[in-house]
Amino acid sequence: MTSKFSPLRLSLLFVLLTAATAPAQSPAASASRPNLVIINIDDLGYADIGPFGSKKNKTPRLDRMAAEGRMFTSFYSAAPLCSPSRAALMTGSYPRRVGLGRGSSHGVLFPGDDHALNPKEITIAEVLRGAGYTTGCFGKWHLGDQKGFLPTDQGFDHYYGIPYSNDMWPYNDPASPAAKWKWPRLPILRGTEVVGEIKNMEDQAQICRQLTEESVAFIRANRTKPFFLYLPHVFVHLPRPAVRKEFQPSPDPLEGQVREVDWSVGQILDCLKAEGLDKNTLVIFTSDNGGGRESENGPLRGSKGTPFEGGQRVPMIARWPAAIPAGTVCGELATHMDLLPTFAALGHGKVPTDRVIDGRDIGPLLTGRTDARTPHQEFFYHQENNLRAVRAGEWKFFKTGELYHLGDDIGETKNVAGANPSVVSDLQARMTRFEADLAAKSRPIGITPNPKTILPQPGIDGPEGFRPTLHLPR
Repeated sequence: MTSKFSPLRLSLLFVLLTAATAPAQSPAASASRPNLVIINIDDLGYADIGPFGSKKNKTPRLDRMAAEGRMFTSFYSAAPLCSPSRAALMTGSYPRRVGLGRGSSHGVLFPGDDHALNPKEITIAEVLRGAGYTTGCFGKWHLGDQKGFLPTDQGFDHYYGIPYSNDMWPYNDPASPAAKWKWPRLPILRGTEVVGEIKNMEDQAQICRQLTEESVAFIRANRTKPFFLYLPHVFVHLPRPAVRKEFQPSPDPLEGQVREVDWSVGQILDCLKAEGLDKNTLVIFTSDNGGGRESENGPLRGSKGTPFEGGQRVPMIARWPAAIPAGTVCGELATHMDLLPTFAALGHGKVPTDRVIDGRDIGPLLTGRTDARTPHQEFFYHQENNLRAVRAGEWKFFKTGELYHLGDDIGETKNVAGANPSVVSDLQARMTRFEADLAAKSRPIGITPNPKTILPQPGIDGPEGFRPTLHLPR
């Protein structure tokens, strides 16, 4: 169903017209268990790609993916920062529910942080591996870098990538906000072993290609059995000059990174088609949170780190030719947290019943069922561990007293609290109930005693070089 506040622009009209010229496909009543792919971009803004309105960034493969699939225009990350949003995607629960509304002493986890996603959590990878799927993660993890907390400890059979953000390294531009921290060297891991290091900007520029090639190899190696591929790209996070020359048509480094991400999506889709897996593979493309510096989040207010729509409403495109109607748009509210129960249903896995799972099965929304509506009565916005706002239907209320009607005012520009006291009262009560629920039904964070970084700070010998970043003076 298309929401009346979906930000449809000329680019989307092109997508729909393109789809209209293709042979019609109706959703399959029942398909065999699909292969499942999540491509999660780092800090991609809502309007950074063509299907969601970008006039600057050319994204032909994402345009085609939207024409062949379904766009979700009201899709949310559960937090406006990296580690909390990834914890929610992995567990199907709000970050505060699993103790990861923030890192130990910062908004996200730092190298050598003693906090991490608890191994007792049941991740989407564990749910699917329990159902017979082979699982692979290739990219940025950012849910803990200590022994026992890496992807292969959390349900993934295969892992290749970096354990945290790519600006958490010693070679930042002095003007970068990250330069104030004393970072260790940045490792590349395969499984739990260090197999490489990112030492310079040329190494940074190769990350997207490397993760794409690892993902393609994983698909080919597992073509005869169901698989779950999680590709949490390092792009388009800073430092942005890191991009291969063939994808840099202008001085704008963000444009280059977006173009290369688009190339990567094309490589994944082309591989699926070449291996005969195209029709029965569900591919989800999204972002971990709203865009940061230089990104386009319009028509939304705010950006990464904020509880406004620009901080948590993210682009999402779903493609599955066997079941998803091509060239369609869904404006119903859905979230990263919904992927665990949805993938469990599609893959015949078991959703944990001994804990609260905040996500819901959005299969009917994916397949375009005409009567499908959001399974969420409300959605809650956070900044770290602080509850900031709630959305119910088209109403969004901030704890500070502002009320916005997103159907009429997607940019959150007109506070209508004074004219709607009953709505304000209702949403205040919902926030109070949610705080009480979290207090009663949350789970502990994972903690490591005596943590240390994987690689040392450059030029420092002995144990001192492995001191966690947060323990060092700035």
